[in-house]
Amino acid sequence: MSEEKILVIDDEEGIRDTLQGILEDEGYTVVTAASSEEGMDIIKKTGPELIILDIWLPNMDGIEALSVIRDLVPDVPVIMISGHANVELAVKSTKLGAYDFLEKPLSLDRILITVERALEKSALLRRYRNLREGYTRKIELVGSSAGIVSVIRQIDLAARSNARVLITGESGVGKEVAARLLHARSTRSERPFIEVNCAAIPQELIESELFGHEKGSFTGAVEAKKGKFELADQGTLFLDEVGDMSLQTQAKVLRVIETQIFQRVGGNKSIQVDVRIVAATNKTLAEEIKEGRFREDLYFRLNVIPISIPPLRERKDDIYGLVDYFLDYFAVEYGKPRKSITEAAMKKLQSYEWPGNVRELKNFIERMLIMIPGDKMGSRDIDTFEADEKEFLNYSGLRDAKEAFEKHFIVKKLQENRWNISRTAEVLGIERSNLHRKIKSLGINIP
Repeated sequence: MSEEKILVIDDEEGIRDTLQGILEDEGYTVVTAASSEEGMDIIKKTGPELIILDIWLPNMDGIEALSVIRDLVPDVPVIMISGHANVELAVKSTKLGAYDFLEKPLSLDRILITVERALEKSALLRRYRNLREGYTRKIELVGSSAGIVSVIRQIDLAARSNARVLITGESGVGKEVAARLLHARSTRSERPFIEVNCAAIPQELIESELFGHEKGSFTGAVEAKKGKFELADQGTLFLDEVGDMSLQTQAKVLRVIETQIFQRVGGNKSIQVDVRIVAATNKTLAEEIKEGRFREDLYFRLNVIPISIPPLRERKDDIYGLVDYFLDYFAVEYGKPRKSITEAAMKKLQSYEWPGNVRELKNFIERMLIMIPGDKMGSRDIDTFEADEKEFLNYSGLRDAKEAFEKHFIVKKLQENRWNISRTAEVLGIERSNLHRKIKSLGINIP
């Protein structure tokens, strides 16, 4: 039998038996009820995936029952059947949320096709909901430090309103995550979240990106295109790196914020939208205003609710929770077993300043999960992977940078060859004695 359970509610025993027979022949599990009341009890106990409901029933008729069913199981499709059908009943059923309305005598082919399509649609809706819930669960600001707890509290409070929010903080602290969390917890969560990276779009294209354009409005505009403001209607527009927006574009954005009305590039039709603006920047806008690079009036419009996210170096206690979170996240993402991490390795991660903030830590954990063959990450593994190209650029002299790279490279090759000196020397193309001298001079610890 199929795991998909269908409930048939009809006071005619012949109809119940016929439907049960043909549906079970197709592999469905079928339960029946002779009244609405009996059907409600079954719904509460077993939770069917589909309900076939007769309109003409004793005591509580099908229309009344449909209204109750929608409250009990709003996502379960209901197929209405009736031997006295009319347009008014069909319309009323549809308005109450019925999937379809079939007339008696029932066509068995029509029943089977309708049931199949209703169950397919129901499965798609469940899948969409699960994906959405999974996506929402990914939107997390992880940490228990006073700084991050304060940020989460501010997001919860701000989410209840439609006020504009300005999120500030260094690159990599999680400004986009905060913006998405704000949207997910708002009354607009079912509506679009549209992001614009103001720093990544060339100046000559930013207005078209924000406001859209009409066909032929400029070279390459081969068709009309909606802009981000239009796409975000009823939802949230996230202006990332807003401090990099030109003064010309700032003036136009200011007008749209004030009026919620704009025209596409090359168009003359006014378009009205209802958009909540959330902006973010890693710049100090007060200094940008003093230097004449950012409009003060736009700053005041955007900065209705300011939220500042502290850098990771100021909340190192959160590193424990973040590492745990990323280990879980990437294990699922890559379908790999979850790795554990030693206390010594964790302390080493805490001692680092993380100039790239949470983004750098996330990338580092991802790299370790992929590259370390064992099921546990230790202090030696941290030494192997902690130096990357960006870090070498932080050295003041060529000698220090070269030494750091050489140590990183040798440790990596040693690990690849399970710390076998002879094999590693062969791979590196040097004498074993030469490798020994380098290991000693570079301070590499051999297990």
